[in-house]
Amino acid sequence: MPSPLYIALRFIGHRKKAIILSLGGIILGVAFFICTQAQTQGFEQFYIRTVLGTTGSILVQDRFQARYSGIVQPPGGGTVIVQDQQPRKYYEGITDADEVMRAIREFSNVVACAPVLEGSVSLETDFLSEVFRLQGIDLDAQLQATDLRQYMIAGDLGDFREKSSGLLLGSLLAQKLRVQVGNTVTIRGPSGEPRSFEVCGIFRTGDNLIDEKRGFIHLRVAQSLLGKPSEVSFIIVKLRDPGRAPQLAAHLEQLLQHRSRSWQEREHGNLQIFKAIRYSAAITVSTIIVLAGFGIFNILTLMVLEKVREIAILRSMGYRRADISAIFLWQGLLVAVIGSVVGCLLGALLTWGVSRIPIRMRGFFATEHFLVSWNWHHYVAAVAIAFVGVFLASYFPARRAAKLAPVDVLRGTGQ
Repeated sequence: MPSPLYIALRFIGHRKKAIILSLGGIILGVAFFICTQAQTQGFEQFYIRTVLGTTGSILVQDRFQARYSGIVQPPGGGTVIVQDQQPRKYYEGITDADEVMRAIREFSNVVACAPVLEGSVSLETDFLSEVFRLQGIDLDAQLQATDLRQYMIAGDLGDFREKSSGLLLGSLLAQKLRVQVGNTVTIRGPSGEPRSFEVCGIFRTGDNLIDEKRGFIHLRVAQSLLGKPSEVSFIIVKLRDPGRAPQLAAHLEQLLQHRSRSWQEREHGNLQIFKAIRYSAAITVSTIIVLAGFGIFNILTLMVLEKVREIAILRSMGYRRADISAIFLWQGLLVAVIGSVVGCLLGALLTWGVSRIPIRMRGFFATEHFLVSWNWHHYVAAVAIAFVGVFLASYFPARRAAKLAPVDVLRGTGQ
């Protein structure tokens, strides 16, 4: 006897146009799902790379006083009263940065750490003035802990290293103040005393909040300018595995008695926005697959009604209920397999094409083209949704066909 697969192929041949339309829906649904997920995750990963490249996996900041519970002994003895736990008290900055960094480097997951002193200062040129966040850095440590070298678009870090009055500016800040490499500018710290600095380089991270409001000078010079000779604001910690940052941050906070924040904690709100956008896109595009599934359901249901006598004859020839059900499940499986394979190929092609589209985006971050992420998880998720949708669309018609009684059908009462 012919196999259920062979009969399924014969049945499909009688409704080629309808099957092709449903197949097209599966192909487009899978392709668009892959493409939209690649785009949303591409922008998310770009943002995460920028965060890790500028502020590291962990920021070790202010020293704090450990929480404690107040104990009160009532007059004349009696029961001891334990009051509520006292709030944690923070002390701004880190005064023993070398000791803290020495302890941090003992952990195997730590690649590098860099001290930073930050403060608000005024930068003045001949005609313009701007308040920005100035960071004093140890250049060698900063290059190990961040991607500063990759962000440089003008100037020379070697020149900055040699000049104690060297200054690195964000690209948008330099553009706003109309300064270039080699220009001399004036910076006023909290004391109001003006100091001259030479612009040795300009950097662009892609994060406009950084490129418009940040500049770097040498750590020792910043400590003198900001009036904090032995203090740093925070320590940037770079990890081999940034995904383990929350666990290490919690351990460092307990060990060092300094506030330690992982990049996941610092960027929790923005990461939630990216996640919501990704899920929203997935749900929206998945409706295409759902609609294609309804089409397959209607086609197979009509096919069951049209092939009632053929099904009865097959049952009388010895085909079991499971065989009849398999005929219609095979039709759905063939649509799912072909739709998934072609959809994945089309999705990869669309993703590649989108990544070549030029776009000048300025705002939350800056990019010159669409950002995409090549991730096999997108393909697995798209295929899984397609298979689940098609299986559900095929199962109920297949179950109905299997329940048909051959005797009643042949007598004309099966419908």
